[in-house]
Amino acid sequence: MALARAFASVASLARQGESKLSFASRAFATNTTVNGVPVEVHNEGGSKRVVVTKTLPGERWLQFLINAGCRVEVSRHPDIILTNATIKQLIGTKCDGVIGQLTEDWGSELFEALKQAGGKAYSNYAVGYNNVKVDEATKRGIPVGNTPGVLTETTAELAAALTLAAARRVPEADVFMRAGKYKGWLPNLFVGQLLQNKTVGIIGAGRIGAAYARMMVEGHKMNLVYYDPYPNKQLEEYILLYGELLRYRGEPPVACKRVETVEEVLKEADVVSLHCNLDASTRHLINAQRLAMMKPTAVLVNAARGPCIDEAALVAHLKANPEFRCGLDVFEDEPAMKPGLADCPNAVIVPHIASASLWTRSGMATLAAANVAGILSGYPVWNKTDILGFVDKPLAAAPHAAPSIVNAKELKLKMVE
Repeated sequence: MALARAFASVASLARQGESKLSFASRAFATNTTVNGVPVEVHNEGGSKRVVVTKTLPGERWLQFLINAGCRVEVSRHPDIILTNATIKQLIGTKCDGVIGQLTEDWGSELFEALKQAGGKAYSNYAVGYNNVKVDEATKRGIPVGNTPGVLTETTAELAAALTLAAARRVPEADVFMRAGKYKGWLPNLFVGQLLQNKTVGIIGAGRIGAAYARMMVEGHKMNLVYYDPYPNKQLEEYILLYGELLRYRGEPPVACKRVETVEEVLKEADVVSLHCNLDASTRHLINAQRLAMMKPTAVLVNAARGPCIDEAALVAHLKANPEFRCGLDVFEDEPAMKPGLADCPNAVIVPHIASASLWTRSGMATLAAANVAGILSGYPVWNKTDILGFVDKPLAAAPHAAPSIVNAKELKLKMVE
């Protein structure tokens, strides 16, 4: 016990040291401009220049870069979405690495600018990288990082929140209350759909889709029907065992089945949640024809990628079917919405906040920074499923590696064995 307390004390002191160092690095930040663009500078004497196109949450990410000897310049430009011209101003004539955003167009223009400035690393502050033309980076020998492994539960929770909010008409009732319209209880006031013992359908049974499925099955004893090109045997076994537990307790068991087509999910499920990647096969996966297959009281949830739904067709369907509901975190022409969507009371719409828990957004920043710091330090690439060592361990104990480089194989980078 004494030894355990000693280790705990050392770990606590290490965390306090990290916190104090982070506070100090923030306190001594300076402000300047780069080619007319305002920036906040950390570790001014660092030998490697890293540009960060947006202020990131948390403190730990900054320490990864400072420990790697980086001068960190964080853009303070007032525009929410930076143009390529502004990003090229930030890159300038000497830049070793960049942490960019999913709202930016990282293609030949920006990667060429980074290459000409001596750039050796880029990381997207996102797990997805539809905004990045990875082949253009690979042509120029630039590793591209992303931030997987910290969004699973957070994104699944948001999808579940959208499901419940839509099914039980929470936003409509909130607007009603704030407008002072509530004069007393009524039997038919904002009557919604009960999810208990219904069927939830997911399209895409990867980590996020499976986490969402477990939440809905366990929380509401829903049966699961899913479509994915590859069976998720672990998910199927989990739900089978949960069903056996319910049976043991004298309750009806839940069931899980994988089907061969998207159409089967749409026809059978009371709730359909999208958790698929965006590619040519999933663009407008949900169109007018497939919407017409769904139950008239169904709930459609999308916290994956906006273009997976034909948004104009969805607006028409929502208007024609007032009992049909949807919950959307992403949009086809983000940040814009298709005309009429905002006027649909049966649509719950939020501004791409699926990853917006402090732990996740801070973890994403840490992984993005560790990607750049790792490449600039000459470390090998981690590319393993478990990345929590970068996020939760004391900095001194974090792996000496770049957590996730999507073109590591193409660039023949050394991997952690």
